[in-house]
Order: sequence, then structure tokens, then C-alpha cells
Amino acid sequence: MRVPRRPKLTFLTAALAIVAVMVLPLTVSAAPLATQQTASANVTHPGIDCSAGDFRCTEVHNSDDVFGHYVGHDEPSDLFYSNAPGSGNRIRWQFTLPKDPSPNNPLTPGKAYNFELRPAFWFGMAMCDTQSFPEQISTCTPDSDKNIVDPAISPVHAGEAFMELQFYPPGWAQQFASQSCAATTWCAALTIDSLSVNPVTGKVLNPTCAATTGLEYVNFAYVTKNGIPQAAPNPVQFNPADQTPDPNKVLFMNQGDNIVLTMNDTAHGLHVTLGDQTTGGHGSMTASAANGFGQVKFAPSPSTKCTNIPYDFHPMYSTTSEKTRVTWASHSYNIAYSDEIGHFDFCNGPGAITPGGTCPAGNTEGNTNNSSPTDVDNVACFPTSSSLLVQVSGCNGENDGYDGVSYQPVWPDGNTRLHPTALTFSSPLTGSGYNVNYNRMAFETDTPSIEQQLGQCDPLSGLGCTNPPLTDSGTPANFYPFFSIRNVGGKCIWQEGNHIPGSKNDFGQLSEYGALLQLSFTIPGGGALSFFSDYRQILSKNPCPA
Repeated sequence: MRVPRRPKLTFLTAALAIVAVMVLPLTVSAAPLATQQTASANVTHPGIDCSAGDFRCTEVHNSDDVFGHYVGHDEPSDLFYSNAPGSGNRIRWQFTLPKDPSPNNPLTPGKAYNFELRPAFWFGMAMCDTQSFPEQISTCTPDSDKNIVDPAISPVHAGEAFMELQFYPPGWAQQFASQSCAATTWCAALTIDSLSVNPVTGKVLNPTCAATTGLEYVNFAYVTKNGIPQAAPNPVQFNPADQTPDPNKVLFMNQGDNIVLTMNDTAHGLHVTLGDQTTGGHGSMTASAANGFGQVKFAPSPSTKCTNIPYDFHPMYSTTSEKTRVTWASHSYNIAYSDEIGHFDFCNGPGAITPGGTCPAGNTEGNTNNSSPTDVDNVACFPTSSSLLVQVSGCNGENDGYDGVSYQPVWPDGNTRLHPTALTFSSPLTGSGYNVNYNRMAFETDTPSIEQQLGQCDPLSGLGCTNPPLTDSGTPANFYPFFSIRNVGGKCIWQEGNHIPGSKNDFGQLSEYGALLQLSFTIPGGGALSFFSDYRQILSKNPCPA
């Protein structure tokens, strides 16, 4: 249920207030920043539309101002730190894909599937993009900690992007409109998000081009068997009609398969490989100009040009620490595992659902135990007839109210009759032989960014921010997933969900996310302002080395 939102202090409002007090010059564009950005955001995108809360997009810190309205992504994360050279760009992960319960009787109270908990999970890394935010210099030295610049010190940072190697759960509505590649198998895609905004001058990509690419633009390519993209990845040439995954080209992986993910830089961009240790399957993708990856040339109004610049995307940093940020993103990380939760909710009732539309008035969100009238975040909806396997109708909106399936106690807990098995993964390894552990780690979640949308959390003072987060009815969320560790075959692994029998350490469950985290962001005129966007707890020693 959605309650009226209280007025809140947005990033732009706060920034302009501070700038006005400091008497900094703002005569940098023909129209106010908010006007320019809202005009650029209020267009129809043929591809990945981050302004509409597409789950494939990276969380932007100041989304109210970038898109003209709030866009949220709830992302509980594990971050890994190391000062070893290459730890920020050469990584190997091992993990086991979750399994779903039987597709029969999917509306049984308390039953859940991976696609209901998350439209994707991913492994991330900071990248160079010289056409992206903050648009201050035209170079970015790959794999270098020389790129570390705190916005509190200077706005002059190399152009930044963020890579997510995303994995999509099976069983529901078909990619590319929704999240499932197939009825029973997983697939993956290499995505790189950039932001076409100059925070110092307030200029943004022209609306004509933004109508095609968006201000937050995404390069997208499935991991394929031969390493060649199924279709054009760059946002200027991207066409969703070409992105239904072809099983003859795209690597599909079974539920329960053991996967090795390797990421390393090459002369022509980041290269990722997936090795399925269960079936012997193999896939790869390189973020290269030769593979069709590209930048969107930063061309503010009055230009109307929309130019793809073929580009090899390289990792930004050598190491990974609290300082290796993407400074336009809500989160604080470089090397991380993250889940993308808080999107799915049910849409039940007599009203017919148009695929991709809203949940009709008169229908309800939630299931038997938490049903309520549909509200404004019930968008990107699909009827049961759109499902590839599990016969439920639902929506993939933002679910800002913390009341969807992700916030119910239906996460992995050992009850595999009703709940999925846990995603399990090892800590990453780096080094020339992928045999060097990351010595520190952190837990992080960006729930304060979403609570700000409900007017419950002051981003400047942190007042009103709560853990667990509050629903849009003002009550604590019923559940929030957390990370734990266990030993399997003598090796330590991470797992995500509820308390799972055999867990070695739950790290205090929800309290593992720690205290409010204050980060600095660039504001108009080149100054900086600090916001509380995340919770984070850093452990001085990695408790679960690979």
C-alpha cells in the first residue's frame, strides 16, 4: 500500500541551497539544471530505460535530479578489499546457482521462486568511460589508482562507469521485456552503466539523444558460447527486439550448476569468462569496440547529435578499497557481489493485465498473507500467460514500500519444498594465478536512498533512517535478507537469505550492515555535499577466505 509522500530534501535542492549560501557561480547553462535533466528524462527510450527503474541499471545517487523523479534499486552487497596490485581488475569467483522449488501450486502461502526474490544478481567492477560523469577530463588511465579522487577534495575525476556481470533467474516472463531467459535455466549478461551528466556545469546529454540512450546509458551483451555478442551492445545501436536470448548462441546454465567466473583486463577491454564445472559449458564476452561496445559522445544542447564512439572499456582501478568508488553511484564499491531485490510483487484480481503494463485498479498486490490494493509502483506487469513456467501474474516495479516478495521471510532457510536453495559463492581471488585472497570485506546496503523517497529518512542528517527499513505504511519491513558463511567440503562459502541450518556465522543478521555511511558527491559549481545513502560495516579481516 502506498501512503502520500512527505516533502523531502532532494540532492538538487540541497546542492543549490548550499551553493547559494556560498555564492558560487551557476550561470553555466541556458536552463536550470532540474529543467534540463527533467526534459532529457521525460522521453521514450527504445532500449534500456534507467529512468523507469529497469532492474538492469546501476543505482544513481541523485536519481531525483537525473531523471526528474526517484528511481530505486535495493542492493544488499558484499564488498571485498585488497591493496594487492591487480585486485581491482583481475578477479576469480566460484559460485553455485540457486535451485527453485517445484513449479506446481505457486501461490501456496509462503512459497517463493528466485525470480520473485530478485530479477538478477551480479558481480561488479568500476570502469573507465571518458564520455561519462563527471565530464571534467578527457583521459582515464586503466587499472590505475591514480584515478582515485575524493569529490570532497576535487570534482576533477576521470570519467566513470560501472560494470555488472548479471545473472537472470528462470521461470517467469521472457527477456528482454522481463528477467527470465528460459523456463528452467539461467543466463548472464555483461552490462556497463555510464552517466551522461556534468555535475559542475549542470549540462547533460541533449534530449534528442537521451530519447534513444537515456542519461544513464547501458552497454548490454549476453555471455555467449563464442564470445561474440548476439546483437549490438552499445546504447546508440541497441535494439530490444534483437535481445531475446538465442540458446544456440547464449550460454545457458542449469539450476544448481557450479560456475567459475573470471574477470581480467586485456589490451582491448575487460574480458569475462564463465566455466560451468557441472556440464563443461563455457561462455565469454569482451567489452571491446570490436564487439560493438561504445560510448555515447557527450553532446549537450543545443546539439541534437547522438554519436556512438567505439570503445574498449577497461577497469578503472588497480586495487579495491573504500576509496575506489564510482562517484555518481549510490553505493561505495569497486569489487563486489550484489543482489538486486525489491522489484517483484504479485498482481491478482479480475482486471486483465497488459504485458508490460500496470496492475489494474481493483486488483491487489501481495499474496495471501499480505494482500493490499495495487499502487503506483506496480508497473512492468505480466499475466500468467506470459510466464515461461511458473504460473503467477506480477510486476517488476521498484517496490519502494518494502512490502513485496523480497521483504517476506521466504528466502533460503533450508526449506527447499517452499523456498529456493541459497546462492553460495566463495570470496574472490586475485593475483597472476588467482591464488591471492582479499584480506578485508564489508557488508553494505543502500536502503537509506529508498527511504528518502518515502520522506522517512533525511539524507543530510541521517535522521529517520532505520534498519530494518520502514514500509510505506510506516511499519518495519517483515524481512530483509542477510549474508552468512558455512563450511562445505572443508571450504568456507558465503550464502544469502535467512538463517540456514549449518550456518557458521550469521554476523548478527540484519545488524551486519552496520552504521549509516556518509559519502561526498559533486554539486553544481564544483563543490561537494555529503549524504547518507548506505549502511556499511567493514570487517578488518575477511572471515571467509577462499
